[in-house]
Amino acid sequence: MEKSLVLIKPDAMQRGLAGAIIARLEQSGLKMAAIRMLHLDKALAQEHYSVHKDKPFFDDLVNYITSAPIIAAVFQGEKVVEVSRKIMGATDPAKAEAGTIRGDFGLDIGRNSVHGSDSAETAEEEIGRFFSEDEIYTY
Repeated sequence: MEKSLVLIKPDAMQRGLAGAIIARLEQSGLKMAAIRMLHLDKALAQEHYSVHKDKPFFDDLVNYITSAPIIAAVFQGEKVVEVSRKIMGATDPAKAEAGTIRGDFGLDIGRNSVHGSDSAETAEEEIGRFFSEDEIYTY
């Protein structure tokens, strides 16, 4: 069964949107396989966003994601990466369709409420960063 990492970002946490975001993913037929609330430290944030390390927004991204607690969750299901990314909408909320998480809740491209793995391969790596195998459930 395919899995994907979902992070509910600080802007969504500060506005009390975690439940609504999780509900949208579950209502689409995806199953939550793991969840935890944590406050990322800079080292883990830098590792998670290392693909962007040479981009001018990297430091702002790390500062933002470490500014408040987040929720990390694993969702599973058929084509979970594709399905969850469709539910999330375009990275830039200004370009995201109404009815998507980012279209409805995102504030701007930097504070877009949610992160989702962009491929099954990336998901495996990202999930391993936040969860051990015995913390992920199949049911």
